[in-house]
Amino acid sequence: MKFYKHTGILTGAITLAVVLTNTLSANAEEVNGLKTAESFASIEPESARSAALFDEMAKVITHPRCMNCHPVTGGPLQGDTQRPHSPPVKRTEDNFGVVAMRCTTCHSAENVEFLGESGSVPGNGHWQLAPQSMGWIGLSTIEICAQLKDPERNGGRSLQEVAHHMGDDSLVGWAWNPGPGREAAPGTWEVFAELAEHWVESGAACPG
Repeated sequence: MKFYKHTGILTGAITLAVVLTNTLSANAEEVNGLKTAESFASIEPESARSAALFDEMAKVITHPRCMNCHPVTGGPLQGDTQRPHSPPVKRTEDNFGVVAMRCTTCHSAENVEFLGESGSVPGNGHWQLAPQSMGWIGLSTIEICAQLKDPERNGGRSLQEVAHHMGDDSLVGWAWNPGPGREAAPGTWEVFAELAEHWVESGAACPG
């Protein structure tokens, strides 16, 4: 009787260990709604893996935290619903707005919470619109991917520099620390940066 009892306990412990291992493994493959680069490792051929990596990156790229400051024309959008910026902001050649309506007139180096109500004014040390050549609003994932690979439309960057920008620029990192009143981008900055790095290393293929 003791042997069977102990066997049952042992079997239960092994089952629990397997469940925990599978849970941890599943969690390791996805962080806050964004899959890790490692979860794509088994996809072959490499071009298919690369395209799948970009599809996952697009969850961040097409999120309001990124899209709002990447208009193709006109000024920025704001909020999770991507409404027109209020007060109206006009794009200028330097992407910082017209005199008396510069981005830095309202946006400081950090997020500032509203007084007396919920919400905040977003902030970063170099808050600005993306250049018009880097506009994303209204583009498909495939079109954004092609643009990111084109030095004439990505700020003259190599693919390695594109990946470095995504993983090192604090304005990109702001998407995961957007202040009260805004939804953060999926995943974490670290997971997104790794996706970008693996996308480039695997050939920077575009979906479709």
